[in-house]
Amino acid sequence: MVTNVTNFSRSGLYDWMAQRVSAVVLAAYFIFLIGYLVVHPGLGYAEWHALFSHSAMRIFSLLALAALIVHAWVGMWTITTDYLTPMAIGRWATGVRFLVQAACGVLQFVLFVWGVQILWGF
Repeated sequence: MVTNVTNFSRSGLYDWMAQRVSAVVLAAYFIFLIGYLVVHPGLGYAEWHALFSHSAMRIFSLLALAALIVHAWVGMWTITTDYLTPMAIGRWATGVRFLVQAACGVLQFVLFVWGVQILWGF
């Protein structure tokens, strides 16, 4: 049986809701970007830079980045708890699962900080 020791959320319903809400945010972000590219077919660096210079676009991008991190965490946690089991990989499954989840968490943190640096220029 899998416990919630390495899961940041409270329950399966919370995970499900986080996954769905983050998917909606990501869909809205990419629909906006695709729409912007369709409306501005000759988009150059200056226009692209102007778009991302607006605070609203930076906040929307930061929200999309946070949604991506949440979506990825819930997905990777689900995959590791479903497939890295003692039945599948042996008696070291708990340690292997922890290491994979820790590596995913560290990578997601690094990518989030890097994204914030790119968006806000810190």
